[in-house]
Amino acid sequence: MQLKKYLLKLCLMAVAIVLNGCAAYFHQPTKPRSARLGEETSISEELRSLPAPKEAITTAVYKFRDQTGQYKPSETSNFSTAVTQGATNILLKAMEDSKWFVNIERENVSNLLNERKIIRSSVAQYSNNNTNELLPPLLYAGMILEGGIISYDANIITGGGGLRYFGAGGSTEYRQDRVTVYLRAIATRSGKILKTVYSSKTILSQSVNASLYRVVRFKRILEAETGFTTTEPNQMAVTEAIEKAVQALILEGIKDGLWEADEKFAEQTKQQLADYEEEKQLMANTDVYGNSDHFERPRISVSPYASTLRLRGDYEVPTWKPGYGLNVTVGLTPKWGVQANGFVSSFSTSTADRSFVMDRNWRNADLSLVYQSLPFERYSPFGSFGGGISQTASGSGFSSDLKTFSYLKGGIGIEALLTKNIGLRAMADYYWMTNDMVDGIANGRLNDSFLRFSAGVSFYIGKGSKKRAIVATEPVPATNN
Repeated sequence: MQLKKYLLKLCLMAVAIVLNGCAAYFHQPTKPRSARLGEETSISEELRSLPAPKEAITTAVYKFRDQTGQYKPSETSNFSTAVTQGATNILLKAMEDSKWFVNIERENVSNLLNERKIIRSSVAQYSNNNTNELLPPLLYAGMILEGGIISYDANIITGGGGLRYFGAGGSTEYRQDRVTVYLRAIATRSGKILKTVYSSKTILSQSVNASLYRVVRFKRILEAETGFTTTEPNQMAVTEAIEKAVQALILEGIKDGLWEADEKFAEQTKQQLADYEEEKQLMANTDVYGNSDHFERPRISVSPYASTLRLRGDYEVPTWKPGYGLNVTVGLTPKWGVQANGFVSSFSTSTADRSFVMDRNWRNADLSLVYQSLPFERYSPFGSFGGGISQTASGSGFSSDLKTFSYLKGGIGIEALLTKNIGLRAMADYYWMTNDMVDGIANGRLNDSFLRFSAGVSFYIGKGSKKRAIVATEPVPATNN
C-alpha cells in the first residue's frame, strides 16, 4: 500500500515538471536527427517586412568581429569563446534579407583578387589578347558597415527555488546572460559616420528537476528522479541582436533622410517609423533587467478600502469583523510618501465557553510614512510604518463608554495599476497598542494588538512624477556625403 502511495507522489511530481516545461520535456533527443535549414528568429520576419528601398545601397563589410574576449563559463579550463566568431556572415545574411543592401565581398577580398588574376592570365593566354573578353571592374561600396559584438555579460540574473520533504521534492534554477551588438554606417566618399545603433539580447538557461527517495520497507528503497535543462543557443541570440541592429539602422536612416523608401510603401513606412519611435520611447524607460518604468504614478492618491480585523487580546476566542476606511497619500519623492488614514470597524472576543462575549466598535486615525519600492512599474510592493489614536465604544454612535488608546502600526502590501490613474491594492497591517486594556483586562506581558487585512481601489490625482525626462529631437537634415 505504501509503495502505491509513493509511486502516486512520483507520478504527480513528474506531471508537474512536464507541465512546467512541456516543449523541452517532450522533445528529448532519443535518436539522430537529419540536417535541416536554419531556424529563424523573432526579428527575421520583421526584417523582411521592411518597406522596399527606392534604391538599394552598395555596401561592404570587412569584418564584424567578436570584441568581447569572453570565454564560456566553465569549472575547468576552457578556451571556447562565449559567442560566435562568424558574426560577419550573420550580418551579411541579415542585410540580404532586408533587401536594402547590395552586398559586395570584402571579408576575403584577397581570395577574390587572386581568382581574378588567374582568370585574366587564362584569358590573356588563350584569347590572343582579345580585350573584349577582359573582366569587368569590381563594384565599389558607397557605404561601409562596421562594428561588432562588444559585450557578453554572464550571469546578470541568477536564481531558483525548490522544496524537499522527507526525501521527495523538486527544484528549479535559471541564469540569464546578455549579448550586445553595435553597428555603424560610414560614407566611403567622406569617411563620415552616418549613424550608429546598438541592440542587445538576453540568453536564458534554466533547469527543472524532481526526485523521490523513500525507504518503503526493510531492504526496499524507492529512488527516482527526472528533469530537464534548456539553454538558448548563443548563435541565435547573436543573430537576433544583429537583425535588430540592421532593422534599426534602416529605420534611423529613413527618419534622418540618409536614404529613402519606395514611394509605393509610403503608408507602411510611416507606420513602421511610428512603431519604431514608440519602441524607442519604451526602451528609454526600461532598465538592463527589462523592468519598465513608464507607469508614472501621480503624487496624490485617494484609496477607499474594505477590510477584516481581529483582536489579539487576553480572551481566548477572537472573531474576525468587517470594516471600511479611507487613506490619502501624498508623495514626497517617487518612492517615499506620507499617508493619512481613517478606519471604522468593530471587534469581538470571548472566553472559550462563550460565557463572556465582548463586542465593541472601533475607529482610528493615523499618520504613516509609506515606501513604494517600484514606483514606475505596474506592480509595486509597498510598506508603511506610523502611529495614531483609536477610540472604542459600546454604542453604535460612539456615544457611551468611550475609551481612547494610542498605537503604532506597520504594514506591507502590493498595488497593481489598471490605468494611469486607477489601481488595485491589497495590504496586511499590524497594530501594536500602547497598553493592555483594549479588551478591558490586563493579563500577560504583551499588550493587545490587532491584525487587519484590506483590499481597495487607488485613485491617483495630478501629473505623474517622471523618473527621467525624455526629449524628442527633430531629425537633422541630411547632407551630401
